[in-house]
Amino acid sequence: MSLKITFELEEQDLKYFRAQMNRARKVAKAATEEEVIAKAKEALASVRSQKKVPGFVAERLDKVDSLINMLGDGEWALEAKERKDVVTALSYFNDPEDMIPDNIPVIGLIDDAIMIELVVRELAPEIEAYTDFCNYRKAAPKASHEDWLEAKRRALFARMRRRRQSSVSARRGPRFRLF
Repeated sequence: MSLKITFELEEQDLKYFRAQMNRARKVAKAATEEEVIAKAKEALASVRSQKKVPGFVAERLDKVDSLINMLGDGEWALEAKERKDVVTALSYFNDPEDMIPDNIPVIGLIDDAIMIELVVRELAPEIEAYTDFCNYRKAAPKASHEDWLEAKRRALFARMRRRRQSSVSARRGPRFRLF
């Protein structure tokens, strides 16, 4: 048996998460990208090593893996602005001072799961473009692999930015932003 619980984050709740992301931005500025990635990998391994990781957390961990992979993929070559946002997002998960201590069974990772969900929504165009790039790479013709992938990467970057821009203009009222 499982139980589904749904809740709504109000503006004051979202302010808390924005403040946490601003704090993560400062951490990201003080560390190298490699340090942030290494710590994010350590944090993921630590959570995954726990005996019982709640399903709502486990299903989001792969999304953090995707962000890490996006940064480390030399062929993807994510550009500076987008890299900064992804590094900032990963910096949050390295912070031991979050709302609920992670070592409390079942609920200790709720705030982390919420932040992952917010980050994934914010970075959806980047994540979708990277996923498509990985799929294109698998299908790339062997003869002109690099040129073909470069053309696909440029097209996906353009699509990613169009989608981000259209999501801003399509929404009514102020847009929730983490970065």
